[in-house]
Amino acid sequence: MPVYEYEHLEEPCTHGKLFEVKQSIHDKPLTNCPVCAGPVRKLISRINISTPKTDSELRDLGFTKLVKRDDGVYENVTAREGDSRMVIRGKPETLPDLKKTITD
Repeated sequence: MPVYEYEHLEEPCTHGKLFEVKQSIHDKPLTNCPVCAGPVRKLISRINISTPKTDSELRDLGFTKLVKRDDGVYENVTAREGDSRMVIRGKPETLPDLKKTITD
């Protein structure tokens, strides 16, 4: 269940000036503090998104990263065992084997 942040519009209570509440995404935003009944507003909060940082993390998650090296030549920096390190336009045998990463 998501956690939402609220801010007191007047004097804060024991919850403090800012407080968090677990609510369903379908619940209406609070207009009053559940402790002191004072007016509150919902804040827009930052979220934490974890993204892969290294080529090996991308490979482990099943992604393929190609880096352009020349006209029509790409380096597969996430190559797996048996894959060609270089992908060359017009040579399908150099493409990564997607059967290794895509399953039903």
